[in-house]
Amino acid sequence: MVIKVFLASSSGSTAIKKKQQDVVGFLEALKIDYAQLDIASNEDNRAWMRENVPGEKKPTNGIPLPPQIFNEEMYCGDYDTFFDAKEDNTVYEFLGLTPPPGSKRKPAEEEEQEEAEGDKVEDNHLVSEAEDELVSEEEEELRELEED
Repeated sequence: MVIKVFLASSSGSTAIKKKQQDVVGFLEALKIDYAQLDIASNEDNRAWMRENVPGEKKPTNGIPLPPQIFNEEMYCGDYDTFFDAKEDNTVYEFLGLTPPPGSKRKPAEEEEQEEAEGDKVEDNHLVSEAEDELVSEEEEELRELEED
């Protein structure tokens, strides 16, 4: 299974570039195999991406923006759903992949109990040093973006 990340190599949007870098950097940090498919220089990639993003996931103008993520032919999501999965420590599930040993989530009942008690669930799986470092860098980038 190959994760396909549809990107725009020549995007004029700084926000899109940062989102693309975030997705690619995170996949590299987790050593997940993926392919970058450029929609700016390849019309076939652009057409395939636009046709295969589900209708309910497309913006009101009907044209989905990069990055868009697929597992082979299966649509995984856009940057926002990727970011949510990352925050929830469910990236492997989001991508339709089996998590490696040591990265399993807590049992659902334990997680539900913590949430019911009002505790913030932060580490619901073992986090590698690279993943932990990447999350810290992301939080810093988000703070910088909010300040701008």
